[in-house]
Amino acid sequence: MPEVSPRPVARPVRYGFVDAAGAAERLAAVGLWNADEGRPVDDRAGELLEVLLTAADPDLAVRQLQRLHEKVGDAPIAAAVGDFPMWRRLLAVLGASTVLGDHLVANPDDWRLLGEPLSGGGLPPADSVPALRLGYRRTLLRIVAADLTGANQLEATMAALSDLADATLRAALGFATVERPAEAAACRLAVIAMGKCGGRELNYVSDVDVVFVAEPPTDGDTTDVDAVQRAASTLAARTMTICATVAWPVDAALRPEGGRGPLTRTVASYVAYYRKWAKTWEFQALLKSRVAAGDGALGEEWLAAVQPFIWTAAERPEAVEDIRAMRRRIIEAVPKSEVDREIKRGPGGLRDIEFAVQLLQLVHGRADEKLRSPSTVDALRELTAGGYVGRADGEALLRAYRFLRMVEHRLQLQRLRRTHTVPTDPSELRWLAHALGYRPNAHRDAVTAFRAEWARQATEVRRLHAKLLYRPLLEAVARVPGKGLRMVPESARARLEVLGFADPAGALRHIEALTGGVSRTAAIQRTLLPVLLSEFADAPEPDRGLLAYRQVSERLGSTPWYLRLLRDEGPVALRLARLLALSRYVTDLLTRDPEALRLLADDVELAPRPLDFSAAAQRHAGDPVKAATAVRAQRRRELFRTACADLLGLVDLDAVGGALAAVTDATLAGALAAVDSPEVCFTIIGMGRLGGCEMNYPSDADVLFVYEPAPGTPDDRAASAAHGIAEELRRLLSMPAPDPPLGIDADLRPEGRQGPLVRSLAAYKQYYDRWSKVWEAQALLRARFVAGDAALGERFLALADRVRYPAAGLTREQVTEIRRIKARVDNERLPRGADPALHTKLGRGGLADVEWTVQLLQLRHGFSHDGLRTTRTLPALRAAASCGLLSTVDADELAAAWALATRVRNALTLVRGRAHDQLPRQGAEVQAVALALGRPASVTTGEFVDDYLRTMRRARQVVERTFDAG
Repeated sequence: MPEVSPRPVARPVRYGFVDAAGAAERLAAVGLWNADEGRPVDDRAGELLEVLLTAADPDLAVRQLQRLHEKVGDAPIAAAVGDFPMWRRLLAVLGASTVLGDHLVANPDDWRLLGEPLSGGGLPPADSVPALRLGYRRTLLRIVAADLTGANQLEATMAALSDLADATLRAALGFATVERPAEAAACRLAVIAMGKCGGRELNYVSDVDVVFVAEPPTDGDTTDVDAVQRAASTLAARTMTICATVAWPVDAALRPEGGRGPLTRTVASYVAYYRKWAKTWEFQALLKSRVAAGDGALGEEWLAAVQPFIWTAAERPEAVEDIRAMRRRIIEAVPKSEVDREIKRGPGGLRDIEFAVQLLQLVHGRADEKLRSPSTVDALRELTAGGYVGRADGEALLRAYRFLRMVEHRLQLQRLRRTHTVPTDPSELRWLAHALGYRPNAHRDAVTAFRAEWARQATEVRRLHAKLLYRPLLEAVARVPGKGLRMVPESARARLEVLGFADPAGALRHIEALTGGVSRTAAIQRTLLPVLLSEFADAPEPDRGLLAYRQVSERLGSTPWYLRLLRDEGPVALRLARLLALSRYVTDLLTRDPEALRLLADDVELAPRPLDFSAAAQRHAGDPVKAATAVRAQRRRELFRTACADLLGLVDLDAVGGALAAVTDATLAGALAAVDSPEVCFTIIGMGRLGGCEMNYPSDADVLFVYEPAPGTPDDRAASAAHGIAEELRRLLSMPAPDPPLGIDADLRPEGRQGPLVRSLAAYKQYYDRWSKVWEAQALLRARFVAGDAALGERFLALADRVRYPAAGLTREQVTEIRRIKARVDNERLPRGADPALHTKLGRGGLADVEWTVQLLQLRHGFSHDGLRTTRTLPALRAAASCGLLSTVDADELAAAWALATRVRNALTLVRGRAHDQLPRQGAEVQAVALALGRPASVTTGEFVDDYLRTMRRARQVVERTFDAG
């Protein structure tokens, strides 16, 4: 007899089953599947089965449907014909939660609840704890069904769960009151929701954080506070026990002293604790407090009593860092094996969002009551609307918060178990991805899609958390008293007077111009200005800083990135305030080039860098004016970069001088590229401070112009071309323009102003061989190649070496000549009325004194000592000391004086906005110079000037000894 092959089992894989064969058998058992034909029993059954495609786990849904069918028969399926939404809810619950599936099987009629309207989280009346537990599960069932089918979005689901918790607390407290009537009569008790419940953001499975407040009855004469608290504690403990039996644990650990403290306290006891003992995190926790159950009037009294503590907590010196440190400790407490899978406590998790929002609330909510919501979502919306968080950042955080909370809900839903960790098991991951709505497609499976979205959201949260929680502006805002944050005319004027503004009425007009109206720009300005006013007040002339800020804001106020940069990007706002308050020079540069403000966001952007302006000139080849304009614009940007780095203490004196010289080199090279001629080889030799890479902000470019005829060019024609280049350079770099001019000074050329502006290399050689004077050799000590033909520059410097480092040193007559010239400089060059003790350049012990001393040593001994062959002053001083030409002490005294005089000279220019060499003895300008040099504000102007005079006096003594010994 032939063998009969078994009939193949139908596999309804199209509905998403993993165990298709088992699913077919179960569907057949409930009457929806025709096993013989391998298809639904009819079209209506097919429509019902299509719903399985939306279930988190179709296999689980069908297994639990079969169990329910065994209890109640065909009733749910029959009802589904007339109530398709009920069927969707039923399968959604059965496919998402084994615990709720068990509940439906144990309570066969409860599936009918899914056909009722799904609103709220209230509890049906209950006359016993078991009835309360059943009512809790039935309400939870309806909340889950509404969540899974999209009837409720995340916020509505969290609110419904929180309402359910409130109702359960009220019911539990009611049972406790009935069970303990004597205790209930002896006290008034309020239950305050905290944490997620307080914020109406409860999970499916979470401890409910509370604190209990107790007072004597209003109509009694109880004076025994301890008796009141014992009675209240008994009621509170029983309430907690009932809730744990019904639904979830109640956690009172957020109360003062935590688990060691009394379970209940009076309002006065809470106030005393928060006033004296509470830590920052306790005020942070109070952000989410609200009355949940019990005596509502007492709860509101408690809330009103603790509000002042919440909204002054950020003013504690350690507050901001406390919150940051607490977040770090939370991350450290997560097991290392789970930290990358923790969506709540891990980096990029919910706590990152919550901590950032709560810190912003504590800092800014002192003045803006709209920020005082216990809800993370509502607070974040208000922070965004108020300009405290950028629109894009706020929306990104909201998206991430919703995503992470949805993941958290789905993780907890399957077994109604408290968890925040994404599983590693492939089947559990697949269930989670399906529960979140991800489905496979031709490009990737559901788990891959979920992981990609999770990684993207976590990365964004980490970025924004760091940006918001570690925003330097936060600490500055926190230091401003709460009243000072309110930019209303009355409080603002009073604060301006306290801060030392000379013209409070004028300053108030600036503030009103910046903050008036309801625009987002005005809102952000209201956030920034209290901090900036404090920074301006640290400067000698606060009014000037505020005026400059208004000018810059009016130039950039309509630019989308301007206020966003000040609010969000690192230290920009505080840096800008310091710069505007101290420096007219920086203010002038910034008003000409507001885009340069972006440089303040990053230390790297303010660091000196190699410069080449030739590309800017080449873009305008054939038009020297446009080329020079482009070069000068780049110079302006680099001067701003260097001045800011200098005032912010990011570069030392050597770097400042080098950077200013590099800017000048690049400017000369760029301009030369625009006017160069093929008829000559042309080079520029830096002299003076340019040659020494020791330029000050007001320094002109001291130069020599050198040329050689190009092959085939007659000498007279080459000379004319070279002279034209030099004259055009001077014209282009000094012509009127929005950018600072660069003066070109060629007075150190042979014969000075009487000599030709440009010479050929041969002419220089002839002159230096036959007619050179000692001052010209001295001037060549600083000669270095700057721009143009490098080979020609090298040949000139080889010629210069023979002149500036003479083999025989100096004759007695030459030394006498140097002394004579130095004496004449001391007597004749000092400006009329200048104080010789405080003139940074020509004063006693100042720059000229030190430099002439060093140059005398270089001329006399440079041929013999290689270390002296440098164009820079401080390296030459160190070399002189190492050669024994100066004692180490004397060299240090000269170096200290030169460095201080240089820094003061630079600071005078930065403060005044124009060149100035005279340090005043007193006044705001001296104070500003001291601050620009990084001296503490506690150093008086008298102390600063005395220190300057003492340093110069010591240097002058060394100068006189050295010249006398020469």
